[in-house]
Amino acid sequence: MTAIEEHADPTAVLLELLDLSDADGANTDEEIFVGVSEKQPRGRVFGGQVLAQSVIAAQRTVEPDRPIHSMHGYFLRAGDADLPITFGVERLRDGRSFSARRTHAYQNGVPILSMIASFQTPAEGLEHQETFPDGIPDPDTLPSTADLLGKVDHPVAQHMAYHRPFDVRHVQDALYIQAKGERQAVNAVWMKTKGPLPGDQGLHRAALAFGSDYTLLEPILRQHGVSWVTPGMSVASLDHAMWWHRPVRVDDWLLYVQSSPSASGARGLAVGKIFNRDGELVATVAQEGMIRIPEGP
Repeated sequence: MTAIEEHADPTAVLLELLDLSDADGANTDEEIFVGVSEKQPRGRVFGGQVLAQSVIAAQRTVEPDRPIHSMHGYFLRAGDADLPITFGVERLRDGRSFSARRTHAYQNGVPILSMIASFQTPAEGLEHQETFPDGIPDPDTLPSTADLLGKVDHPVAQHMAYHRPFDVRHVQDALYIQAKGERQAVNAVWMKTKGPLPGDQGLHRAALAFGSDYTLLEPILRQHGVSWVTPGMSVASLDHAMWWHRPVRVDDWLLYVQSSPSASGARGLAVGKIFNRDGELVATVAQEGMIRIPEGP
C-alpha cells in the first residue's frame, strides 16, 4: 500500500483514507488494521489524518450502537506519508454502557500515535451547553483557503488551497502568510468537507477529528502576532483530546471557536468548541503544541 496521490476530488481522498483494511485478518494481542496516507508536500503524515484513522480502527471493534464520545491521544513521532500505517487496537473494557479501546498507530515497528477512546450507548440525562457566539459572519461571506492561497506558487499553498478535504474559512484575518489585526488569543473558522459524505455517524465523528487538527494552534500564534510562515519557526502537535457531545455532520458548515489559556516553556495550550449551524455544541477539543520561534531579529 502506498500513499494516495493528490487528485481532483478531496472528498474521495478522505473516504479512502478512512477506509481501513483488516490486514487479511492478521491479529496479535491486538486487532490489526492498515491505512494509507495522502501525499503531503513535506512528506509527513497530517496529525488529523492519523487521529481520524485511529478512531475508525477503534470503532471497528465496538458495537455500532455505541458511538465514540471521547478520545485522548499523544503524537509520539512524525509519520512518513509514503508508508502505510498499521493500527493495533486493544479491547480494554466492555461494560453495560461504556466501552474503552486503546489504539496504537505504527510505522517501521514503532508507535507514531497512542490513543485511548471511550464509547457509550446513547442515554438520556441532564442537558446544557454554551451558546453559539454573537457577531459571527455567514461562511458564504468569507474567503476560502483557495481564494487566499490559490495563486501562491508553492506546493504547500497549493495543497492547502485545493487538496485538503475540508473547506476552511477564517472569521478573522487568516494567518497563512501574515498576522494582521488585534493580538488576542482567540481564533474562529467555519469548516466543512468539500463534498457530501455517507450518513454513518461513526464516519462523521472520525472526519471531525480529522478537521479539528487544522487550525487549533492559531489562537496562540494570533496572540503573539505570528504567522505560519515565520522564518525558522517550528510547530508540532504534542497531544489531542476530543469530546463529542451530540450527533454531527461534517458535510454541513461547522463553527470552530478557539482560544488559548496559556503558553509557556515553548508549549501552548489551545481549546476549541465546535458548533453546528443550528447552534448546537457538537464537540470540544483541546491540544498542546510545541512552538519554537528563533530569538533575535
